[in-house]
Amino acid sequence: MAMNAPAYSYSKEPDIRLEDYLDDKLQSTADFENLDTLLASVEVQRSQLQTQLDDATRELEDARRAAQDRQGGLARSIQEFYQLQESIDVRLKIVAESTAPDEAIRRLERPMKQLHKVELAYQYVSLLQDVENWRLEARSHLPENPKASLQSYSKLKKLSMRLRELQKAADEAATHLVNYVERVTEDLWNEMKNTMSKELETILKKRNWPQGVDPSAEMDDEWLQCFEKLVDLQVPEVLYSEGVVTLLPFEVMAKPFVQWFRFQFMGNNATSNPQAFGTFCIPQFLSLIDKWEGFFRDNVGYVLASRFHETKVRDKSVYMDPACALITALLPVMREKVNAMVQHGLKNPQFLSSLMVQLMDLDDEIRSRFNYDGGDPDQGWAGLTSEVLEKHFDDWFKAEKDFALERYHAIMNSPDARNIDYDYSGNGKMKPTFGAVRVTDLLKSVTSQYERVRRFSHKLRFLIDIQLDILDDYHDRFKDSLDTYYTINSTLGRTLHGLTKEQAAALEGTGAFETLCKVLGSSDHIIATLKDWSNEEFFVSMWEQLQTRAKRANGDGNIATGMSYESVKDRTSADIASDGDGGILFDETIAAYAQRRKTAEEYLVTALIDSHQKAFRPYVTKVQWTTISDSTHVDPSQLSVTPELDEPLKILKRNLTFLAAALSTAVFRRIWRDALEKLQDMLWANVLMTQNFTTLGAAQFVRDLEAINSLIDRYIPDGSSALSTLQDGSRLLSLPLEADNEAITLQQASDRVFTDNTEAKKLLAELDLESLTPANARKILQRRVENSE
Repeated sequence: MAMNAPAYSYSKEPDIRLEDYLDDKLQSTADFENLDTLLASVEVQRSQLQTQLDDATRELEDARRAAQDRQGGLARSIQEFYQLQESIDVRLKIVAESTAPDEAIRRLERPMKQLHKVELAYQYVSLLQDVENWRLEARSHLPENPKASLQSYSKLKKLSMRLRELQKAADEAATHLVNYVERVTEDLWNEMKNTMSKELETILKKRNWPQGVDPSAEMDDEWLQCFEKLVDLQVPEVLYSEGVVTLLPFEVMAKPFVQWFRFQFMGNNATSNPQAFGTFCIPQFLSLIDKWEGFFRDNVGYVLASRFHETKVRDKSVYMDPACALITALLPVMREKVNAMVQHGLKNPQFLSSLMVQLMDLDDEIRSRFNYDGGDPDQGWAGLTSEVLEKHFDDWFKAEKDFALERYHAIMNSPDARNIDYDYSGNGKMKPTFGAVRVTDLLKSVTSQYERVRRFSHKLRFLIDIQLDILDDYHDRFKDSLDTYYTINSTLGRTLHGLTKEQAAALEGTGAFETLCKVLGSSDHIIATLKDWSNEEFFVSMWEQLQTRAKRANGDGNIATGMSYESVKDRTSADIASDGDGGILFDETIAAYAQRRKTAEEYLVTALIDSHQKAFRPYVTKVQWTTISDSTHVDPSQLSVTPELDEPLKILKRNLTFLAAALSTAVFRRIWRDALEKLQDMLWANVLMTQNFTTLGAAQFVRDLEAINSLIDRYIPDGSSALSTLQDGSRLLSLPLEADNEAITLQQASDRVFTDNTEAKKLLAELDLESLTPANARKILQRRVENSE
């Protein structure tokens, strides 16, 4: 560039460019005439170039000076930076060691708080201004345009709900503001409803409602329009409310009904008496609803359907069914009456008990007759009973338990409670005592008291603390009875405790049997009843709910209010948490009664055996079987029964008659089979295997056995088969000395039996005496006197 070119200097060497220039300008002689002009032009150009050169030189000097200045400034800046850094370090050290900032912050806290309060107050006032504006705007549209009024009210309602949500997150801050907005919202809503209600009340007054309106009449257009406006006013409230909302037009139209109800049943007249609640109040209440049910459904059913059919409440009868909406409007006054009746019942437990039954009947009637769901289409209406029990269940439970225990003790103390009820069932069935039958009837009545209760923990309390308590006490009575019986009849027991005359007399004859049959029959009756109950829908449902709760508890915690897993398991069934199909609600109780039944049956067999042993003792020890007859062949059927057998047969008949009337066929046969086997053992060992027999004596023994068998078969078909071995032995024993038609004689049988076992078995097979062994056959034949001669 020019600014970087060196200064010009004159050279002795010719400049080629100059020569070219001169050759171009001086090409002829004439051109020298313009030489002055040419020189002047060259001078001008030189001056311009010199000026440019001077400017470039000056700019170069300026740039050099500026660069030097920048370098110096940068050095100064670096120096100043280091100085500033040192100053900052020093100041930081001073600040760290000083308390001045904390003091400054503390001095600023109060002004900042005041500033924050001012800002908060401004926002507070602005919010209150919005609240007031919305309130005034909502009021301005009534009663002509309730829908427009709802828009402003909705803003206010949403603000109220939002403030409440924010307050919870802010630890309940701004309580006054939130309460104020809620109060204004509530007051505005009440004012809106009152304004609209007055319009409907005016219309109703003109039409003399309800006296001047026929239940079959139709509502006119003005009436319907006002009704619709009230429903429109409530649509948002219905859709956004969690609980059941009473529809405003029904509330207004129900006012005369409420006034009538109060006059009739909450005043000082006779129908207000507590005793008239079930006989007058409830029937009249239901009759009122039934009377106007058709009127409301026919006239305003389509109104409710058009407003709520496409909403989330379309499945709730309290909004879709005019009759149910009417019930919702009438329930508050009935609830007030019920509460008054409950307070009276708390002082009169018997009235409280009957009141709860009446309330359950009322709830069922409202549910079934009018399809009322109480706003809960899935679970259904809980009912007035549930509301009462939420507060007073313990009072009602105590009253019911006291009544049940009182009736139970009255049953136990009745003169015939321990008598067997022979008319309870037909022949071949177990006969319980009158007390057992009455106890199960009592338990059924207790079930009827609580089976309609909806809460599971309440039902479980009734089951365990009333019904199972009574069953446990009754079981303990059976156990005590059996323990007393065992003590009286055991040698050790009589030695330790003695035996009174009354106790001895009670066991005479069939007394022991009767004592045991009472326990046996009553235990069986309780078991059968509990098994039947376990198949009923109510108890099946309870068992399923109990299993579900037990699995959820997983062996720990409470299954129901105040009832632990283990305590419920011990009282009901060990299978409550199992996955299988086994187990029923009364497993533990049934098992306890089954043990008492088993023990009573065992004692009954023993008592029967003892009775037979005592009765047959004279027959076993005193009868002589060696009487000689002139005949070598005696027909047993021609003989009379041994006199010593008359009394045993009477005893047998008495025992058979008594037990046949008291026991079922299966138990009767089972007990007698065991007892007859023991009787067979006694006669086998003490008569057949001990005594010596002549032909006449053997025939007499056969005759006696035939008498015994005949008596047994009369009561137990084929029951004498229990004595089959003894019968076979008597047949072998009574073989004749001489026989016709090639029949086996005593001598032939003896020779073959004593030959060897093979021959003995063949003989027994021929005689169809296969129940006897060869060894027994030899012993029996040795008892014949003729074989020992």
